Formats: sequence, C-alpha cells, structure tokens
Amino acid sequence: MTAEARLQRDFLSYLVAVVFGVFAGWIDLKVGELLFTALLVVAPCMLLGALRPKRPWRWVLLVAGCVPVAELLGYVVMTQKPYRAQIYESFLAFLPGFAGAYGGALLRGVLDNVLKGN
Repeated sequence: MTAEARLQRDFLSYLVAVVFGVFAGWIDLKVGELLFTALLVVAPCMLLGALRPKRPWRWVLLVAGCVPVAELLGYVVMTQKPYRAQIYESFLAFLPGFAGAYGGALLRGVLDNVLKGN
C-alpha cells in the first residue's frame, strides 16, 4: 500500500471517529442520559477498533473525547446550561470507549486467527 493510500485511509478513519464523537456529544447535550451516550460511544469505538486494531486508544480519544468538549461548548455557548455534574460525568464516556475499542481490536485478532486457520 502506498503512503498516499494509507494517508487517505487514515484521514477517512479519523473523520468517521470525529463525526461519531460529535454526534455522541450532541446527543449527550440534548438528551442528557449517560447510558445512551455510552452506547453511542462504545459502538463506533468497537467498529473502529475492529477495522483498525492497531493503537485502539486513538479511537477512544477521538470519539469519547468529543463528549466533554461538547459539554464544555454547550456550557460556554448555549443558553441552556448543563449542570456541573453533567460536565464531570461526560468524562465517564471514556470507560465504555476503552472497552469497545479494545474489545473490537481483540475481536479482529480472534477473527484473523480463526479465518487464517492452522
């Protein structure tokens, strides 16, 4: 694979991660339900961890990192202010993100071993 094709693939993966993260952050602002936000973080982290299993922590930083940023932007910009506890609990989105990303990377490794055969 050429460097240009790898760069294009990396850019697309990072763009997808940021779009999912912004969506999860926006939903967290509008709905305010931490479990629903956790679901919106764990699913894309698992997908990206399975598709790109090297360094799965980067998907957590991009997807789950957008949730506290969205809460902070909502506090600064929007007229509807979230509670201080909502801002603090938005950092809990990292926990299911790590579980999803590393679970997806593990699943990819298992599938690669099974499909490769002995």
